[in-house]
Amino acid sequence: MVTSDNKTADTDEKIFIGKGEQTAWLALALANRHGLVTGATGTGKTVSLQVMAEGFARAGVPVFAADIKGDLSGISEVGEGKDFILKRAKEMGLNFEPDQFSTVFWDVFGEQGHPVRATVTEMGPLLLSRMLDLNDVQEGVLNVAFRVADENGLTLIDMKDLRALLDAIAPAGGKKKGPDAEEDELAEIRKAAQSYGNVSKATVGTIQRQLLVLENQGATKFFGEPALALKDFMKTDSDGRGMVNILVADKLMQSPRLYATFLLWLLSELFEELPEAGDLPKPKLVFFFDEAHLLFDDAPKALMDKIEQVVRLIRSKGVGVYFVTQNPIDVPDKVLAQLGGRVQHALRAFTPRDQKAVNAAAQTFRPNPKLDTARVIMELGKGEALVSFLEGGGTPTMVERVMIRPPTARIGPITPEERKAIISKSPLKGKYDTAVDAESAYEMLQKRVAGTAAPANGADGGGGGGILGQIGSIVGTIFGTNVKRGRMSTGQVIARDVTRSVTNKVIGGVAADLGKAVGGSLGGSIGRSLVRGALGGLLRR
Repeated sequence: MVTSDNKTADTDEKIFIGKGEQTAWLALALANRHGLVTGATGTGKTVSLQVMAEGFARAGVPVFAADIKGDLSGISEVGEGKDFILKRAKEMGLNFEPDQFSTVFWDVFGEQGHPVRATVTEMGPLLLSRMLDLNDVQEGVLNVAFRVADENGLTLIDMKDLRALLDAIAPAGGKKKGPDAEEDELAEIRKAAQSYGNVSKATVGTIQRQLLVLENQGATKFFGEPALALKDFMKTDSDGRGMVNILVADKLMQSPRLYATFLLWLLSELFEELPEAGDLPKPKLVFFFDEAHLLFDDAPKALMDKIEQVVRLIRSKGVGVYFVTQNPIDVPDKVLAQLGGRVQHALRAFTPRDQKAVNAAAQTFRPNPKLDTARVIMELGKGEALVSFLEGGGTPTMVERVMIRPPTARIGPITPEERKAIISKSPLKGKYDTAVDAESAYEMLQKRVAGTAAPANGADGGGGGGILGQIGSIVGTIFGTNVKRGRMSTGQVIARDVTRSVTNKVIGGVAADLGKAVGGSLGGSIGRSLVRGALGGLLRR
C-alpha cells in the first residue's frame, strides 16, 4: 500500500487517487455513478486506471478491465520500488509499500487466459447485427431468424447453428412441384419465417457473407459452450480483496467492432442478470471500458439509445462503469452526462478538433477560480491530471490539479512464464478450458432433413439417446422445459442452470458426449419463446 502520516491512504470508505493542493478521493459509496478517464497517448491513463483498480480491489470490490497493450497485467505481481516511483512517493509525502493483487486472465481466443464464450442465442439479434454491420433490412431478417429459432426450440450455440438456421429460412426456390417433387422437410420453418415478412435469398446470402468475415476475425472461438457465468467475475480472494479480472485484448483489438460489441454484451448481461440493489456502501463490480470510442463509432441511433439506457440504469444494480479514451468528445453527451467522476490527463491542441476537445474537457468540470482549466489541460506533465469526483450529496468537487499516486503493484506487462503460472493456479482452472459441442440447431435441422427428428414442438424436444436422453426427458417433464412456453418459469430456469452446470464442470470427451445428450433434451429448449432484454440478451430472472 501507499501510506503516510497524513492518512493519504485507502480506507473502507474512499480511495486515495492523488494529491495537489487538495487530496483527490474517490468515495466508494458514489463509485457506482460511473466515471471517465481521458488523455493523449503516453500521458498516464493506464497508470490512473491501475491506481483505481488497486483501490477498488483493496476495498473488496471485484474489477473487470480490458488490457489492450498488456500493461495492466503487472497488477498481478509485486511492485518494484524504482527510482521514479520512490521519488514521486517522497514528493507526495508517502511511504511506498509494494503490493500485488489476485488476478484472473480472460481471453476470447483462449491463448493468454481462460476462454470467454457466449451462445448466439444469448448474444441476441441486436448486438449480433452490430457485430456484423448489418443494415436495417438485414437486421430485420436476423430478427426473424431468432424468432423462428425461439419458437421451434432450435438452440443457437455456435456459428454453424446460425448458418444452418439461415439456410433453413431462406426461400427454397427452384423446387419441382407435382407427384415427383421431393418433400421439403424444412417447409414449416420457411413458412414460419415468411409469416413475419419477406425473407429473400439475397438478404440471407449477404448475412452469410458477413458471418464469414466475422469468422475470419476469430469469432468462432467466442460463440460456444461452456458459456461464461458472470458470477465468476464477481469474486473476492481469501483475504477479502476483490479479484481483478483482466481481458487480454491485444489480439481482440485487431477486430475493433468485435471488441466493442463483446464488451457491450458483457455490460448488458450484467444489467439483465443483477438484481436491483440501490445505493450500496461500495459497488458490487467496477467495469473499465478501454478504447471506449469504439463503442460509439458509427453506432445507429437505436443502439445509442439502448446504450444510454443501460449506462443510466446499471448504477442501481451496484455496478460502476468507467470509460477510458483519449478525448472527452469521443463519448456522446447523453452518456457523458451519466459519468460523475473525471480524471483528465494532458491533451495536445495541434488541430481544430484537438482544440475543440480541450474546450469540451474544460467545460465538463466544475470550475475552480484558482485554475484556468483549458490552459492547464495542455500543460499537464506525465502522471498529472485534473480530477473531480462526487462528494456528499452527489455533487462534483471543484476541479483540482493533482499528481496521481504511484501504483503499488508492478507497472508494465508480466512475462509469459508469469502469466502461465497465474493461470495454472486460477480458481477457475478447468471450468472453461474445454469446449463442449452440445446438440443444437445444426444437428436438429440435419435430423429433420434426414427425416429422423421429431417435430420441433414435439414432447421430446429433440432429446438425446440412451440413458442420458431418458434422464433428460424426465427432468424436462418435471421442470417443463420440453414443452413450448412463453416466459421461463422458476423450474425451467433451474433445469437450464443444471444443464449448464453439468457441461461447465465436466471436461474432455465425457463433457462432449454429455453435452450432446443433455443439450438435446434440455438445452434444446433454451431458445423457445424467450424474453429478451434491452440489448437483445436473454432475461434470466
